[in-house]
Amino acid sequence: MLKFVSDLMTPDPLCISQSDNLKMAHDLMREKNIRHIPVIDEAGQLQGMLTQKIMISNVMKILATYGQLALERKEKQQKVGEVMATDFVAVSPDEKLKEVATYFVKNRHGCLPVIDESNKLVGILTSSDFVRLAAALLGSDG
Repeated sequence: MLKFVSDLMTPDPLCISQSDNLKMAHDLMREKNIRHIPVIDEAGQLQGMLTQKIMISNVMKILATYGQLALERKEKQQKVGEVMATDFVAVSPDEKLKEVATYFVKNRHGCLPVIDESNKLVGILTSSDFVRLAAALLGSDG
């Protein structure tokens, strides 16, 4: 039975750095079909989160200000560190899934980065992970 975050999280998730540009991050999100990318430094320390919501907001600002033709150029000029979320909640691998599930429901979050005691990113837990778990449990009833 799954009890802890470490039992359900995706270990070693795809990450980017603060110096990467938004165009690269945007393309990565689209190619890999992901909505959240942790932002880490050279030591693997979690610095922020780049979400689909942040990306959409930035694309809309660029389009409104500069138009469609400038989108790619402006995304290449803007660094992830300029727009990433730095005010977010992270969890530890040994946190109980039941508590984290309650947090997801109450706060309507799409993901939580998973960090160890030294703030190193070790995984990511998404609402989709819980949906897959629910589907598996529902399917096991026969």
